Amino acid sequence: MSKYWSPIVSKLKPYVPGEQPRIANLVKLNTNECPYGPSQKVLDAIGAAASSDLRLYPDPLALKLRQAIAARYGVTAEEVFVGNGSDEVLAHIFAGLLKHDSPLLYPDISYSFYSTYARLFEIDTVEVPLNDAFEIDIADYDRPCGAIILPNPNAPTGIGLPLAEIERLVASHPDQPVVIDEAYVDFGGQSAAELVSKYENLLVVQTFSKSRALAGLRVGFAIGQRPLIEALERVKDSFNSYPLGRPAQAGAIAAIEDEAWFEETRAKIIDSRELLAADLTQRGFEVLPSQANFVFARHPGHDGEALMKALRERAVLVRHFAKPRISDFLRITIGTDQECARLIEALDEIL
Repeated sequence: MSKYWSPIVSKLKPYVPGEQPRIANLVKLNTNECPYGPSQKVLDAIGAAASSDLRLYPDPLALKLRQAIAARYGVTAEEVFVGNGSDEVLAHIFAGLLKHDSPLLYPDISYSFYSTYARLFEIDTVEVPLNDAFEIDIADYDRPCGAIILPNPNAPTGIGLPLAEIERLVASHPDQPVVIDEAYVDFGGQSAAELVSKYENLLVVQTFSKSRALAGLRVGFAIGQRPLIEALERVKDSFNSYPLGRPAQAGAIAAIEDEAWFEETRAKIIDSRELLAADLTQRGFEVLPSQANFVFARHPGHDGEALMKALRERAVLVRHFAKPRISDFLRITIGTDQECARLIEALDEIL
């Protein structure tokens, strides 16, 4: 602690990202990155943007990117907001839409950045427990609140809700903003973006980091009716009017337009996920049903943290969460089939 800190700093418990180590012959299945590189069209677009024009500021409105996203999801550019990864977009959402007199609701087992942002922006919260099957039960959110945020599919469980349940949640809270965080929706879920025109309180958040293989470029976006988007723009322009650089905008436009690459790679990841889930189940693991690019699994005969450490000794990284109810689970990113085979070989040694 320093005497120069503002009072809020000492109260913060920062988010801890997945480990990014430098280990020889590493199989890195701990941060939900795409196992395949971005398409050649994306690389070409980024290369073309890396020109002498970098001396100039980028378009602060990111209009062409917003138009490309809007065309993909059947909305208007005025209903799209973009930022440096969905985490920055979420930060603006917490600041601009989620602080009210009544508490913010989100799942107790969920993306841990929610609690981090709630502390940063001093938002009162209530964590709603998942049910015994580690599912989000929409009925549990039928209570007074100021706003709601939840991931669909959820993280780290990977379990998704059908669109009808999302609509029921949004419709039952017409006076509160409802934010659906869809970082993993492209791996088996159904986006709520199609509901935006019907519900003025709905905001949908997505990222280019997972299904578009651009985690290193940092691009995320939100879709909602104009009043919600305007709130985010007001926060952004009070903080950073130029969030996305020229290469990021160019690469993201190419990624959203390259539908063939998107469909091919996400299909491969889904197939690999089902194969890995079957291999784990065969070895005695309980594997939760996943609609994400990872699986969440535990073995009845092994402590989760010990299993994670044993895998690390074999140069295989997975994610462990030291949290009640899930401390024996491992979150395993879907890699290539070769990387998943390395994981299974390591587990066979350990088990």
